Amino acid sequence: MADAPSSNRQPLISGNWKMNLNHFEAIQMVQKLAYLLDKDDTRAVEVSVHPPFTDIRSVQTLIDADDIPIALGAQHCHWEEKGAFTGEVSPAFLAKLNVRYVIVGHSERRELFGETDDMVARKIAAVQSLGMVPIVCVGETLDEREAGATEEKVLGQVSAALKGRKPDQIGRLVVAYEPIWAIGTGKVATPEIAQDAIAFIRALVGGRSDEAAGQVRILYGGSVKPDNAAEILAEPDVDGALVGGASLDPRGFAEIVAAAAP
Repeated sequence: MADAPSSNRQPLISGNWKMNLNHFEAIQMVQKLAYLLDKDDTRAVEVSVHPPFTDIRSVQTLIDADDIPIALGAQHCHWEEKGAFTGEVSPAFLAKLNVRYVIVGHSERRELFGETDDMVARKIAAVQSLGMVPIVCVGETLDEREAGATEEKVLGQVSAALKGRKPDQIGRLVVAYEPIWAIGTGKVATPEIAQDAIAFIRALVGGRSDEAAGQVRILYGGSVKPDNAAEILAEPDVDGALVGGASLDPRGFAEIVAAAAP
């Protein structure tokens, strides 16, 4: 378990399934996870899963029917509610499916699909306008880290994300620091690296609003596993984790949730 939190921010553990699990497998995954999650842990820790788009309706139906204490999430969306955007998904469609969290600006979207800071900012506004919560991803590459440019990269991404947002809107955001060099590589930032980067992000938010800085939840993402989660989550500014590969193992994911419980 993590140390007692130094704030009233409820920890959030989010599972990003990426392009894995068809809708039959997704149903089985959530059923297994619901069985493994401890009730006390889910009262203390908010849990979200982010299936592929084709699974969302199936997972929503199961969560609603069985009253499972898991929030439904999505991995991506467009910033427009409708239009000639072949292959894209409207945030309004996600809101109708009771999606609560939407990952925005994941490094794979930025690196592989060319998402810019401006596109990410538009998505943040669209997601919040429909009553959902963006999980805004920021982080540096290995080259940028070795060049001492981590803070410069994160500053640019966070500044773009906060542009035009009011303090109360900023406070309702979730930010995920995901060092790109640690995603899916087996490498993981030390707890000290995670704490330093997340404290820097919180200070940037504080430059806009002290109140928002105390409210915004900032997660760590990057090869989070059951055997390293507790140490990372014990850091004072780390409010949870955005979990990739380990979220596909229901037992391991439940152990990460337990590690976040105060």
